[in-house]
Amino acid sequence: MTAARRNLWLIAAGCLSAAAAVLHLAVIAGGPDWYRFFGAGEAMARAAERGEMAPPLMTVAIATILALWAAYAFAGAGMIRRLPLMRTALVLISAIYLLRGLFVFSPALFAGPDLSPAFMFWSSLIVLVYGLTYAIGTWRAWPELSGRKRLNALGS
Repeated sequence: MTAARRNLWLIAAGCLSAAAAVLHLAVIAGGPDWYRFFGAGEAMARAAERGEMAPPLMTVAIATILALWAAYAFAGAGMIRRLPLMRTALVLISAIYLLRGLFVFSPALFAGPDLSPAFMFWSSLIVLVYGLTYAIGTWRAWPELSGRKRLNALGS
């Protein structure tokens, strides 16, 4: 895909997810205080203080998912090779981010003992922006995301 055809919305979406993935890895390196600061909750911070494996394993799993989502955005933007189920994956990623982002409208409803309404509001707002970026990028790239064009070109 040429630079002119690259989808800046999906490039931005990929950068946002990649940054979030790196931030999650930084939280592991930063330790319990970083878990607290970034809103993982007191239970996760205490588990990290005790040296339990659950906090870093869960955080690496989240970082891996975010990195995969970044790869799908970059593939959808034509920056890397096409990945399987491009349309389906980008729609699902958009939907997950948007659904999580909707908590911004009622943060207290979803706040728990370890998650304050303020954390839920700000994290939901951030994730809502991610979801909108993915959704707009996916919508703009929709015709190019079909593998049929390439298959038709190979068949003719």
